[in-house]
Amino acid sequence: MVTAALCVVGAAPAMAYAPVSVVHTERAQAGPYAVTVGFSTWPIRALKSLDFTFMPDGGIAGTSGQLLLDGPGVKSDMRVTPLVRHPRKRDRWGLDTKSFSAPGIYFIGFAIDGPLGHGEGSLPGVVVQSQPGPPMALSWTVGSLPFIGLVVFLAVAWRRIHPGRQPLTL
Repeated sequence: MVTAALCVVGAAPAMAYAPVSVVHTERAQAGPYAVTVGFSTWPIRALKSLDFTFMPDGGIAGTSGQLLLDGPGVKSDMRVTPLVRHPRKRDRWGLDTKSFSAPGIYFIGFAIDGPLGHGEGSLPGVVVQSQPGPPMALSWTVGSLPFIGLVVFLAVAWRRIHPGRQPLTL
């Protein structure tokens, strides 16, 4: 019992969520609010998840806002979303493990309400490059070959044995 408790206490730091590491930042102006946009991966690639953080100068206390996204891979229900706290970096707004489904040029906009009033701004021209690695169809085809080989092997083995047609031997 004591050993189990010590294992849980010792494992607590290892079980914690990894912090967001921002490797690239951009600055945007949303009316009176200057916003720092952080990216956990740079350059951005399609179908690759990354974290976005949005931090207005002065912090997010007493402010609210909306995130406006537009681009070739943005679905209509994701174009306008409220800015919410990042789940692992609670002192700023953010998107956790977000990916864009198609390469292209994206628009990231903000509408912020706070003590200085309402402000709107954008970070235009965010380039999302094509996905890393081979095309998805080729990846799925190569990845499915072992499963297809297993199915063929089982079918051939089943036909050779014919367990329902052979007499029961004792």
